[in-house]
Amino acid sequence: MAGHSQFKNIMYRKGAQDAKRAKLFSKLGRELTVAARAGADAEMNPRLRAAVAAARNANMPKDNIERAIKRGSGEGDGADYEEMRYEGYGPGGVAVIVEALTDNRNRTAADVRSAFSKYSGNLAETGAVSFNFERVGQLLYPPETASAEAMFEAALEAGADDVTTDAEGHEIDCAVDDFNAVREALEARFGPAREGGLAWKPRSTVPIDEDSAAALLKLIGALEDSDDVQSVAANFEVADEVLERLSA
Repeated sequence: MAGHSQFKNIMYRKGAQDAKRAKLFSKLGRELTVAARAGADAEMNPRLRAAVAAARNANMPKDNIERAIKRGSGEGDGADYEEMRYEGYGPGGVAVIVEALTDNRNRTAADVRSAFSKYSGNLAETGAVSFNFERVGQLLYPPETASAEAMFEAALEAGADDVTTDAEGHEIDCAVDDFNAVREALEARFGPAREGGLAWKPRSTVPIDEDSAAALLKLIGALEDSDDVQSVAANFEVADEVLERLSA
C-alpha cells in the first residue's frame, strides 16, 4: 500500500468505521459550514458542492447538511472555524500533512503535537514537507462502476491526468483547476463518485518496515480521531502482507 489520505481506507481501520459515524458527521459538518461561507448555493460554489456530495455519500441526514450550510451562510449560530495545516515527520522519516478546521487553534496544535510526540514523530514548519506532495483533485469510484479500460478512457476524455485501478476501485487524479469539470463529466456518465475532493498526493514514497508501519498507523489513527482534523496525508509505502499482520 502506498500513501495515505482521506480518500484511502487503511485496511486495519475498516472495521471501526461504523463506530466513528458521529465523528465523521461532525467533520463533514465543519467542511459544509466553512464551504458555505463562499455562498450557500451549491451550484455556484464548487467547494460546497463537493462537501454536499461527500456528506450524502456518507448518508449524513439531510437536516444535518442543511443546518451546517445555514451556519456557514450566517443563518444560524455556530463556531467560527479556521483552516489550519500542520506538517511533520512520522516514524521512518515519513512526511505527514495534517489539515484541520478548528475553533481553537491552541487546542488543535497541542493535540497534533501530542500525537506526533507519542508515536515517534515530530512537527516541522509549514512548508517543510509539502514539497513531497502534489495538490490534486481526486475522485474514487467503486471497482464495479466500470472496467479499468472504460474508466481510463472516460477519465482522460473528461480531462483527468491519471487513473489508477486496483481491487479497492478507481482513483482519478486531475489538476485542481480541472476538478469540477472532471467530476461533472464523470458524474454524467457513472453517477456520483464514492468520494472526491482535493488531496495531497505523494510525489514519491518512503518504504518502511513493520515496526515503523505499526507506529505510523497509530499516529495517523490518533490524528484522525481528533474532532478538529479533517484529513491526513503521508508518503509511505508498506507491503500488503505487513498491513494484514497489523490488522490481525
